[in-house]
Amino acid sequence: MPTTIQIEEETRDKIKSFGAKGETYNDIINRLYDVAVKHQLREFLFSSKDSVPIDEAIARAEKRWRK
Repeated sequence: MPTTIQIEEETRDKIKSFGAKGETYNDIINRLYDVAVKHQLREFLFSSKDSVPIDEAIARAEKRWRK
């Protein structure tokens, strides 16, 4: 069921600039959403936050398992 959302004209124009001829705002927003989800997943998978270089991980493992 279609709904109406309030956005500024500038925002509407930005969304419209991503569209191709014949595409609806719904099509554009769904495509942008899909891209955003893929970007978030890529950021999560390739994040170096809380990661350890492989040589350090190996050294830690060797130290732990030699006890």
